[in-house]
Amino acid sequence: MRKISRKKWITTIFLSLAVVFLCLSFACAPKKEGETMIKPPVAEKIAKELTMHGDTRVDNYFWLNQRDNPKVIEYLKAENAYKEAVLKHTEELQEALFKEIVGRIKQTDMSVPYKDNGYYYYTGYKEGFEYPIYYRKRENLEAEEEILLNVNEMAKGHDFFNVTGLSISSNNNLISYGVDTVSRRKYTLYFKDLTSGEILPDEIPNTSGRAAWANDNKSLFYTLKDETLRPYKIFKHVLGTEVSSDKLIFHEADNTYNTYAYKSKSKKFIIIGSTSTLSSEYRFLDADHPEEEFKIINPREKDLLYDVTHFGGCFYILTNYNARNFRLMKTPLAKTTKENWLEVIPHREDVLLQDFTLFKEFFVLNERKKGLPHLRIIKWEDNSEYYLDFGEEAYSAYISTNPEFDTEVLRYGYSSLTTPSSTYDYNLKTREKKLLKQQEVLGDFSPENYQTERLYATARDGVEVPISLVYRKGLEKNGDNPLLLYAYGSYGSSMNASFRSDRLSLLDRGFVYAIAHIRGGQEMGRWWYEDGKLLNKKNTFTDFIDCAEYLIAEKFTNKSKLFAAGGSAGGLLMGAVLNMRPDLWEGVVASVPYVDVITTMLDESIPLTSGEWDEWGDPRKKEYYDYMLSYSPYDQVKAQDYPAMLVTTGLHDSQVQYWEPAKWVAKLRDLKTDDNILLLHINMEAGHGGQSGRFRRYRETALEYAFFLDLLK
Repeated sequence: MRKISRKKWITTIFLSLAVVFLCLSFACAPKKEGETMIKPPVAEKIAKELTMHGDTRVDNYFWLNQRDNPKVIEYLKAENAYKEAVLKHTEELQEALFKEIVGRIKQTDMSVPYKDNGYYYYTGYKEGFEYPIYYRKRENLEAEEEILLNVNEMAKGHDFFNVTGLSISSNNNLISYGVDTVSRRKYTLYFKDLTSGEILPDEIPNTSGRAAWANDNKSLFYTLKDETLRPYKIFKHVLGTEVSSDKLIFHEADNTYNTYAYKSKSKKFIIIGSTSTLSSEYRFLDADHPEEEFKIINPREKDLLYDVTHFGGCFYILTNYNARNFRLMKTPLAKTTKENWLEVIPHREDVLLQDFTLFKEFFVLNERKKGLPHLRIIKWEDNSEYYLDFGEEAYSAYISTNPEFDTEVLRYGYSSLTTPSSTYDYNLKTREKKLLKQQEVLGDFSPENYQTERLYATARDGVEVPISLVYRKGLEKNGDNPLLLYAYGSYGSSMNASFRSDRLSLLDRGFVYAIAHIRGGQEMGRWWYEDGKLLNKKNTFTDFIDCAEYLIAEKFTNKSKLFAAGGSAGGLLMGAVLNMRPDLWEGVVASVPYVDVITTMLDESIPLTSGEWDEWGDPRKKEYYDYMLSYSPYDQVKAQDYPAMLVTTGLHDSQVQYWEPAKWVAKLRDLKTDDNILLLHINMEAGHGGQSGRFRRYRETALEYAFFLDLLK
């Protein structure tokens, strides 16, 4: 153990005392009349000049980008202490909300089993435990239950624990899985012999967490991550051999691409995918011959996206090749380049083709039209087709787990803002559906007590923006209701109108909950995404503001009771609209917010940066630099009044580094001209996804809800 110098010891003591002083001292500035506010931590200013294209930005808080610096850690702890002190009077409310939210969850519960290669697989939870247990039964559901992994046992002694990528070998005797105990999404790959229960000595660190098994039951392919956490190399490992001798199969040298390996649904091929925002490339290998070389399906091309599924003698390809909203094509296994692709489902201007699954006699398409998902069923024999009818204004529907081809039953999932998550089996021949399981909400919940609506706000450029909202029946549209407006609006990720039982804690207290389906997602088709990215990114922000103003005009709420929330890229949205229209909101929660846009996108050592220039723009080019600078939340903080804010982050966040929200809060504190509370919550044991565990994650939900409810007093 290295000795600590006297100087370092004195410095550490000084820093600790400074933190205590910061957290316990009081200021005279009132939050509300008759109240005093605890003085927040004040981050030291150490000016750093950042120059690009002749423009110099001064970042006074760049020094917070030092996760291992004790001074940084002490500052973050001081922020947590300040938050706890300011919200101490809400502790009883937080606890009540937490118990209420958790109390709706059925603690002992099982998922719906699905059949794959002779076994039924399902996941279970037991009362009082945080983590899942993975089970299977052989041939039928009356067979003896076999525990694959009990994550509760595995997680003992860890503050954070996540298992991912469970994959079974062809002979059903081995399982591979990834484990992350830090929340940086760097998984160690483990292997278990399911006949003996033994954990094999093969142990592979720094992977994406999933293995693709060859059919020899000993060879497998896995993905290694680089120092920026980019999946960049595919290796082949043979069980029982040294990991150091694993063969490199593929190296993705282009740092704008990620690579991964998986086994086809047919189990006949190992497929390597390599994808960027606007381009993709796939390779395939006969799973019976893992010693052979992979073959390219179609070489990567700029702006050409495609995805691959094997069925019969063809690859079926979902692609944007001459098809903005994607189309379905097929190609023989021997001739896979795009000049050989034959159209199965044509492109449509008003329908986005999102996904598909294939069966022996039918195939099913997951489409999106006018912002809503649709499941379209087509018979191979005569191309006859029909759609499933879901019967609600706003909902979520998706193709679920369907590992087998030779079946006439489709497994799909459904929920809405008032309907709990439901799993159905649908007979494609008889058109009969069977509800297998609906999420059980404990207590007095009834869907009949709530109302959902689908509305359209007219954006400032004339575009109609969908809004899905829900509230408790009996609510008067008198302009005096609290309303929480949520959105994401990036990466073409569509926000579905799905159910969450924790949301009931707001609805039952008179809140309206609304989702703004703003540009940057893909709700209205591929163009909706393209109109909210790169040099069109500001449409995302103005859409959100226009939706908020529409909801006020329609008398759902008013400025003094309007709240907003968003996370990650949705946190960028929160930061942008706060700078643009700080007067519009009573309070805002920004979760793991991506707010220091230019600095991050100029630093290729930060995870995700290089792969996202096609999403946000490359600030090394002046046109993009200037545009990004004009909305970057951190750069655009100014001396003005801001609403009350709660900002959350995780010390180990691998997607939005903790220092972005930390710097943003420090700068806001320095420049804002109001006395509204500004809080930073740092989870010191978690990352981008928050705390692990089934129930613990709701501590942060309770914190956020208490923050909103307290502002209404």
